[in-house]
Amino acid sequence: MNNIFTTPEWINKYDFSFKQLTEVPESLFEEINARLDVLQTETPLVSIVIAAWNEEVNVIRNMASLANLATKIPLEIIVINNNSTDATQLTLDKLHLKSYFQQIQGCGPARQMGMEKARGKYILLADADCIYPECWLDDMLAILSSPGTVCVYGRYSFIPEPGFPRWKLAILEKMKDAVAALRHVKRPYLNAFGISMGYIREYGMKVGYVMVNVRGEDGRLCFDLMQFGKVRQLKRNRSRAWTAPRTLQRDGSFTQALFSRISIESKKLFSLFTPHKPHDTKKI
Repeated sequence: MNNIFTTPEWINKYDFSFKQLTEVPESLFEEINARLDVLQTETPLVSIVIAAWNEEVNVIRNMASLANLATKIPLEIIVINNNSTDATQLTLDKLHLKSYFQQIQGCGPARQMGMEKARGKYILLADADCIYPECWLDDMLAILSSPGTVCVYGRYSFIPEPGFPRWKLAILEKMKDAVAALRHVKRPYLNAFGISMGYIREYGMKVGYVMVNVRGEDGRLCFDLMQFGKVRQLKRNRSRAWTAPRTLQRDGSFTQALFSRISIESKKLFSLFTPHKPHDTKKI
């Protein structure tokens, strides 16, 4: 099992200790911006769209990783400030990227605005509190640009923190990947998360996001996209996005988080073997 005891070495360079924007040295912004200037173009094929809510420090780590993408594919990066109440906008103003303000709370409205502002043929979604390997964009686009594909999603892993050691997180990820394999057969949209997801903008504009603050806006979009083509998955471990275990910590301890997920997935197990009937994904 890969990375069962430690995270990949490349993650260490993004292990910033800053707690607020005022602690971040200007030299770090200069370093990131120098790479962003080389990476981005006015005529992108791919638009990376990121929704950010109160991520004044996390988005720096996020941008530091995206600035290191090893790609020759023309791209642009768009960050939507989703009505943040901290210094997120001040951080974005220091970075060489396009940023816009979406007052309507929710990832759906934020990503809708990002898609509307995008100029690329393809949209890749990323999360502001995550870091990405250098191969992420090329590996995602290799699948998304294949014939008949309308949407792609990747896998993700957790960065260890106290109480959430890497070996326990690795076991949870293997279980999560197994469930995702079952979901993919009849209900692949249940695996489509904005942490690592891509689609063809033309069709995304046709179906659009739900414009209220609700979880699962990414999966709802993916469900609607299925009328235009196949949803495919990127399985390569090297392409995983990495994130802090914040969603797990909400349940308390690791054990509580694990058994909560086992309980939830067990109740849904048999429904995974039948496709979802057509329905209005915008209805809440």
